[in-house]
Amino acid sequence: MTSVTDPAPNPHATEDEVKAAYADPKLANVLYHDWEAGTYDEKWSISYDERCISYATDVFNAVAGEDGQPYQHAMELGSGTGFFLLNLMQGGVAKKGSVTDLSPGMVQVALRNAEGLGLDVDGRVADAERIPYDDNTFDLVVGHAVLHHIPDVRQAFGEVLRVLKPGGRFVFAGEPTKIGDRYARRLGQFTWYLTTNLTKLPALSGWRRPQSELDESSRAAALEAVVDIHTFDPSELEAMARGAGAQDVRAVTEEFSAALAGWPIRTFEAAVPQEKLTVRWRLFAYHLWLRLSALDKKLLSKVLPRELFYNVMITGTKRPS
Repeated sequence: MTSVTDPAPNPHATEDEVKAAYADPKLANVLYHDWEAGTYDEKWSISYDERCISYATDVFNAVAGEDGQPYQHAMELGSGTGFFLLNLMQGGVAKKGSVTDLSPGMVQVALRNAEGLGLDVDGRVADAERIPYDDNTFDLVVGHAVLHHIPDVRQAFGEVLRVLKPGGRFVFAGEPTKIGDRYARRLGQFTWYLTTNLTKLPALSGWRRPQSELDESSRAAALEAVVDIHTFDPSELEAMARGAGAQDVRAVTEEFSAALAGWPIRTFEAAVPQEKLTVRWRLFAYHLWLRLSALDKKLLSKVLPRELFYNVMITGTKRPS
């Protein structure tokens, strides 16, 4: 069962709206994510099969453990297309779900994905700083790559704790660290520049996306500097959650070598025609990421400071009543 009560998005932002978005991060988030909603899963290689079910549940368990599963009712904050919550539900972490996002386009796609998977999910367009649910509603609140889009993260933590039931848990993953974001952005920018310029050569013209598509991607990407508001130091993020009233707070980081390879690969995939990305290529990229993630987890996480890794995950609980 799926349901949504909010209006449909306008996917075609005007030039004036884009200009206004540079001074309004929330408007920028709506425009950018409405813009990306229809192709977001493809862009980030998101799926709702065993590959991403395993990824989502592994990430969740790495920071929060398996105690308390399955949670009866989980809400995803900044759900995007539903990647994190829907895969967690398929993996048995939660039974019922609610998707929320500032972007109407993303909520619509998440609900469509949930319906296709036969999951019990409802959805609302929602501002993370003013979550439109009653106190003590959810057993679990999750989010993936959302906190860095929210202007007032501490206010959002307070809202998350408000809508959680006493003893309920939150888990946020996929947040960029300060150091990780620095090298990821530079790798992505260099790869985009290199790919879009090399494919101007006649011998490589078959690998070039139409100029109109590249211009559209560049126009959308220009808003990323506005929508990506924060990067995080793991210790500072823990302190922020505790300051909002959370207990049992714990942050874990992941992906160092996997990020060094993953960002150029993902940027390359976004810069070339999709038909050029064969099954063989996709399997290569996926298995390379698996091997490097294992290296990060089994070796590098034991010898390198956690601040060097690209992703930070954080969990905590609401105090029992």
